[in-house]
Amino acid sequence: MNTAVCIKQVPDTTEVRIDPETNALVREGVPSIVNPFDAHATEEAVRLKERYGGTVTIISMGPPQATEAIKKCISFGADRGILLSDRAFAGSDTWATSYIIAAGLKRLMSEQPVDLILCGKQAIDGDTAQVGPGLARRLNLPQITYAISIEEVNLDARRVKVGRRLETGVEVVEAPLPALLTCVEEMNEIRYASLPNMIRAARYEPEVWGRDDLEVEDELLGFNGSPTVVSKIFAPPEREPGEIIPGGTEDPTGVAAVIADKLIEALGATASV
Repeated sequence: MNTAVCIKQVPDTTEVRIDPETNALVREGVPSIVNPFDAHATEEAVRLKERYGGTVTIISMGPPQATEAIKKCISFGADRGILLSDRAFAGSDTWATSYIIAAGLKRLMSEQPVDLILCGKQAIDGDTAQVGPGLARRLNLPQITYAISIEEVNLDARRVKVGRRLETGVEVVEAPLPALLTCVEEMNEIRYASLPNMIRAARYEPEVWGRDDLEVEDELLGFNGSPTVVSKIFAPPEREPGEIIPGGTEDPTGVAAVIADKLIEALGATASV
């Protein structure tokens, strides 16, 4: 069973800065990590390999430094890593990003069968949750979003059974293979990298595919291929510390009266408690 995992290298959310000129995240000099949801997708792909055999291929789009995120996934147990990197890809929104990654997946699928494509449910820097479904649409694959568990993979019947998270519980659904899943963090616990895998990851050099290695049209790449227009982006102000009202359990009625007065004052009301 061959699995492809789409990952993204994202800024550490505690270090996010925004360029006021371009309205884009400043990534230079900012610590980067594997998008957490994508890390869980990678872990699940490795577990599938352990259960059913096959290979795990990591594919990502980004600048050259994104090879570090791919190597991190190799340390988890992935077999192969591919970075889609080209200046022509810079500035892509989710529409153009899904177009480029889909082209990379098409090339991969022309080289070897791919039974399952796993993505994180969303990236923590953009929080759009659009690339996974966009890939499924571009590749004409069935998709199961918010996957919380892979119950069974029947390679003979070419079916996968998946539990997906809903607001009201868990829904179990089936889909034909190949299929695309977007994974949530409850799906598994990420293992510690083994020493042999860490050594292999340190020595591993991901393949790099650029514009000329993919069947893409220039007008659909980067800024030119991105219909999304960002008028303004900003970091929210830090929250001011709240007020501690003395009394606690000793005088709950008095504390409630103080809170009510403060709420009335904040709302500009004239009534009294």
